[in-house]
Amino acid sequence: QVQVVESGGGLVQAGGSLRLSCAASGRTFRRYAMGWVRQAPGKEREFVAAMSWSGGSTNYADSVKGRFTISRDNAKNTVYLQMNTLKPEDTAVYYCAADLRADIATSNFNEYDYWGQGTQVTVSS
Repeated sequence: QVQVVESGGGLVQAGGSLRLSCAASGRTFRRYAMGWVRQAPGKEREFVAAMSWSGGSTNYADSVKGRFTISRDNAKNTVYLQMNTLKPEDTAVYYCAADLRADIATSNFNEYDYWGQGTQVTVSS
């Protein structure tokens, strides 16, 4: 079992930045790929970004490419999502998830194995 806990959400003005953190515990963190998924009010969950356990593979949604960066620190069992140039349409609950398929960074989040409770990000215009 893996426990996943997100933090770092909040309210920010358009054009601003936030960094989300995701701490994982319970099994050897390094052997999981990690992903970020978001859900806006009234909308379905949407893939944001993913990174393989080695960090060698990354994947981003087109809507966040060039603005968001996923990274991880396996020594701290933590993955990050640096979000820059935020837009009101980025407003959502952001979820972090661990994927047993450690060597890939898939956008197919329906197959992620362990999920956090989410953290709210609100971008005001």
